[in-house]
Amino acid sequence: MALLDLLGRRTALRILWELRSQPLSFRDLQAAAATNPGLLNKRLGELREAQIIDLKPHGYSLTPHGAKLLELLLPLSGWSESWARRLDNPKAEASQGDG
Repeated sequence: MALLDLLGRRTALRILWELRSQPLSFRDLQAAAATNPGLLNKRLGELREAQIIDLKPHGYSLTPHGAKLLELLLPLSGWSESWARRLDNPKAEASQGDG
């Protein structure tokens, strides 16, 4: 399975984001990701198969590869916040140019 295909699936990135700072149980992750149990179970299985997350006694957590992936995605989060501001206030951005 291609990584971008997996990450593009509904709730996949949200799961990674919610696991960024601590392991979470299935129920806590379901509440944090605001998703239904069937979809969450499917995504967790896919992310575990891809060795991005793991299930341990204290809950689901990022593997070292998952933590590195999240680290690589963080600049995208900053870019998306800037992009959203541009959408919210296009006149201010037009006066500043494309930079």
